[in-house]
Amino acid sequence: MSLHLHTLKPAKGSIKRKKRIGRGLASTGTYSGRGVKGQRSRSGGRNGLQKKGLRPILLNIPKSRGFKSIREKPCIVNIEQLNHLFMDGARITPDILFAKGCISDKAHGVKILGKGTIQKKFLIEHCLISASAKEKIETAGGSVLI
Repeated sequence: MSLHLHTLKPAKGSIKRKKRIGRGLASTGTYSGRGVKGQRSRSGGRNGLQKKGLRPILLNIPKSRGFKSIREKPCIVNIEQLNHLFMDGARITPDILFAKGCISDKAHGVKILGKGTIQKKFLIEHCLISASAKEKIETAGGSVLI
C-alpha cells in the first residue's frame, strides 16, 4: 500500500475513545458521575453537579468588601511640593501643576493639603485647599483665590 495523505492513520491503540456515560444500560458508569439519589443527581438539581474539592478553593478567593465611591477625587498636592517646584511669588493653577508634572489629571480638580512647611509667597487659583494649607500660605504672605 502506498503512503499518501488520505491513507495515513494513527498507530493502533494510540487514540482512546471518549467515555460516554449516561447513554443507556450498556454504558459504563451506573450513576453517570452524579452519585446516588437526591436533588443533585437529577436534572436541574441545585446548582447542577459540583466538584467536591471546588468549594474550599472558592472560599479562599478574596471577596471585595466595603464601599467604593464612584465620585472622582481631586488630585492631591502638598505645600512642601509647591515649595520645591515654584519660585517666590508664583501663580499656581491646575493647568500649571499639570504642565509641571505635579498632577496626572486636572479634570477632577486639585486639592492642596498642608503637609510640610512653606517659606515662599504663592497666589493659588482654582484649587480646593485645606484649612491648614490656607493658614500656612497666608502666614507666608501668599493668597488663595477659589
